[in-house]
Amino acid sequence: MIRINLLPHREMRRRRQQQHFFVMLGVVLAIGAATWFVIHTYLADRLSEQNARNAYLQEEIVKLDKQIEEIKKLKEQTAALLARKKVVETLQANRSEVVHLLDQLVRQLPDGVYLKAIKQTGNRVTINGYTQSQARVSTLMRNLESSEYMENASLVEIRAVGVGAARLNEFTMNVSLTRPKSDDEKKPPAVKPAAKG
Repeated sequence: MIRINLLPHREMRRRRQQQHFFVMLGVVLAIGAATWFVIHTYLADRLSEQNARNAYLQEEIVKLDKQIEEIKKLKEQTAALLARKKVVETLQANRSEVVHLLDQLVRQLPDGVYLKAIKQTGNRVTINGYTQSQARVSTLMRNLESSEYMENASLVEIRAVGVGAARLNEFTMNVSLTRPKSDDEKKPPAVKPAAKG
């Protein structure tokens, strides 16, 4: 019988398997390192890109905050200007009231009534004066009520006083200023004819 020694063949096969294992291990390690490098590079690029976006957004937010502050200042200035404009318009609308008040007081003042002081607070006018009789104060109140520029005349007080040698009545009354109605406001609303059907 022929004896064949298989030891060198097995030894060579084992070495080949080990070499193959180490080659495959190297290839796997290289692929793993390449994969890690690619993923790490990709994620680092994405991170830097996101950081750049965040920085851009922060800059834009700062710009918008400044614009919002400017808008608030402009709104405050606009509100202040509108308030001033309203005051000016009110003054322009009411500037003729004093003229009408004085004119109406002169026109409506009956004989025997003398005015001492006139004080206006808003639409309310306080009138102080002297009269020879209480009936003349009633006449003055009726005259003021009939005026288109005044209404709600009310007597606050009347008392007897001595002025020099004369015996007079001192009175205080309040009256409200009103704006006369325009022709359109005076007309009654037009009645529509009923539809025929």
